[in-house]
Amino acid sequence: MTRLLALLLFITGPVSAQTLTQRVRGTVTDPVLQKPIPSATVTLVGENRSVLTDTNGYFSFSGVPLGQHQLRVTHVGFREASDDNLVVEAGRETVLTITLDILPREEQEVVIKADPRKNKPLNEMSLVSARTFSVEETQKYAASVEDPLRMALSFAGVMAPMDGNNDIVIRGNSPVGLLWRMEGVDIPNPNHFANTASSGGGISILSAQLLANSDFLTSAFPAEYGDALSGVFDLHLRKGNDEKHEFSLQAGFLGVEASAEGPMAKGSYLVNYRYSTLSLLGAMGVDLPNGTINYSDLSYNLFFPTKKAGDFSLFGFGGLSTQRTTPKLDSTQWKNQPDRYAERFDGPTGMTGLTHTLHFGARTSLHSVLAYSYTESKLTEDYVEDDYAYERVYSANDQTPKWTLTSTLNHRFGNGNILRAGYSADLIGFNYNQQARKDPGAPLLVQVDASGHVQTVQAFAQWQGRPAPHLLVNAGLHYLELLYNHTWAVEPRASLQWDVSPRTSLSLGYGLHSQIQPLGVYFGQDTTATGAYYRPNSNLGLTRAHHFVLSYNQRLAHDLHFKAELYFQRLFNVPVNAADTNTFSTLNIESSDYVSDPLVNKGSGQNYGLELTLEKYLSHHVYYMVNGSLYQSQYRALDGVLRNTRFNGHYIVNFTGGKDWVQGTHTWGANLRTLWAGGYWNTPVDTLQSSLQGTTIYKQQLAYTQQNPAYFRTDLRVSYTKNQKHHTTTLSLDLQNVTNQKNVYDVEYDQVRKKVVTVYQTGLIPVLNYKIEF
Repeated sequence: MTRLLALLLFITGPVSAQTLTQRVRGTVTDPVLQKPIPSATVTLVGENRSVLTDTNGYFSFSGVPLGQHQLRVTHVGFREASDDNLVVEAGRETVLTITLDILPREEQEVVIKADPRKNKPLNEMSLVSARTFSVEETQKYAASVEDPLRMALSFAGVMAPMDGNNDIVIRGNSPVGLLWRMEGVDIPNPNHFANTASSGGGISILSAQLLANSDFLTSAFPAEYGDALSGVFDLHLRKGNDEKHEFSLQAGFLGVEASAEGPMAKGSYLVNYRYSTLSLLGAMGVDLPNGTINYSDLSYNLFFPTKKAGDFSLFGFGGLSTQRTTPKLDSTQWKNQPDRYAERFDGPTGMTGLTHTLHFGARTSLHSVLAYSYTESKLTEDYVEDDYAYERVYSANDQTPKWTLTSTLNHRFGNGNILRAGYSADLIGFNYNQQARKDPGAPLLVQVDASGHVQTVQAFAQWQGRPAPHLLVNAGLHYLELLYNHTWAVEPRASLQWDVSPRTSLSLGYGLHSQIQPLGVYFGQDTTATGAYYRPNSNLGLTRAHHFVLSYNQRLAHDLHFKAELYFQRLFNVPVNAADTNTFSTLNIESSDYVSDPLVNKGSGQNYGLELTLEKYLSHHVYYMVNGSLYQSQYRALDGVLRNTRFNGHYIVNFTGGKDWVQGTHTWGANLRTLWAGGYWNTPVDTLQSSLQGTTIYKQQLAYTQQNPAYFRTDLRVSYTKNQKHHTTTLSLDLQNVTNQKNVYDVEYDQVRKKVVTVYQTGLIPVLNYKIEF
């Protein structure tokens, strides 16, 4: 580690003052209809320069000095917009998309000051349990390594079940309940090394080079979101520079990366490619499995505007990830159970979408997306016998191609009412095969063996209005149906916001939410007493939940915000094991393969808690966020006993902050994140039965009664940025778990060591990276 810090200091070199400038430009639009707003006044406050947007909402400033600036956008009849932390660098133009909220009719003749809440969600229908996050946050937060899921660990109520991947637990909910959306269409899990039925993985396929500001929702979602129980990542992509070609190159412990953008025809292109092998991390002493771990990905966004036919874009991503784990073919080196296993994993994932946005007059827009996605997870596990022969203990090959067509209509009725309605239809192909041994030495049993097509349909309608100047109301309905077994749900959603004063607001939200089970669960096979296969879960219903949220927001200063949220979630129709002696519930799944045991929709659960957040937005080169969560997460299986869920840690305390030191064209940065949380719960191991059967056997009736010690982790990021003529370089070092804390993950029976062992989470992970933009 000392060598890494020495290298960081060496590369920074001498400091020299230069007068460098760059161009700042962009467009001003309506956030609902995405139409340009002409004649808006755009002001660079410190430079005392102002311009008016043209008929296309376009503005431009040339010769802007590098560094931090303040930008204001005003227009009579609209709420002022501001950016107090506009950072201008030499390596690329600063291209902005700024939205102005239209004011109610009674305020049309004045200019209303900007809402200083910088984390206000982009989706104006999201009034509770939602915030926006910026690309800068995914890059600046310690140990986020440009990954939205790892960045989200800084937010209230969010916790990682395991440091080795980027799954997140939101308010005690299973990670499986998370929805991913991009450019208005639901997308497959965009992560490398992802398990079949999961929402996370080892590392994100998506590069921060493509992301624009996006939304993160954690409860009581608006009516346009469906098939999710715990949270939503609503991702937006930025458009490439349509006037100038720009490039960036990166190299570091996670591999190499290159991106390019620029004008193409009358539009623009933006493309990013990354290749990685984690061998460098292994060389730094990070505990990785024996063998090889590689991944690569490509992501892109091509934009094609037209004069009369609307705007088109072609976007997507694709990722390849492979892992080969090598066993030790020497019995004297078998120190623990993984030493006797060989594993082979291949996980290609990708999607592409074609969007079309069309405006009808001044008050209506239609946004449509046709998308195709493909995911595959291929995994085999072999056990090395005493004679060094390989015995197959598990195999899975799951392929899911999917077509999606979605359209959303937005219409303004006057200045205070918005109607949004739409639908989404999926045609999902599947080819699933999973085999596993139920007991050591037993033959492989087929758990899933199915192929074919199923369809899902979603539709929604929602309205937003202002019955009074300081009262904002949303109301809507969402419809979800799985046509395979005709399980469906109609879900009411509602929220309101009362602006008590210019500094204070109260919000209330409610939503009924449902989720389809991971598709392979419906085709899971079990055996009858005669040994015949049958599918016990083909008629399984939706998991459902009521969400209630009360939110309080207080602006303490222009850059300081306090938020408190009280929430309650009641889950019902939860799939649990059909035997009342078994305590399995899908609410405890982290990420796993398809469940093939017989399940029934007779389980339930509840999550409730209080979240407090104090956030100072980045200003004067300093930012911080302190939050705390007190919560309960409980469930009932078929036996009716109220138990802790796996994720019932009771509390989470989080500090995230950082500071930049600027000297001329040089910037040094330091960022810290500290996370302290109650330990998750385990089911005790039955040592006697485990030793007799040679595998981990749990005491089912004592499910989740054994709590791990408290979780503690500190992450650190240090960086150095240097602006030179026509290019910017950044050298950064992220240290996840900088104190090398040994946090407990689980307990299991180790058949090599013949005893119950504690499984620990990942220790210190260093990520050194060098980036140049030009």
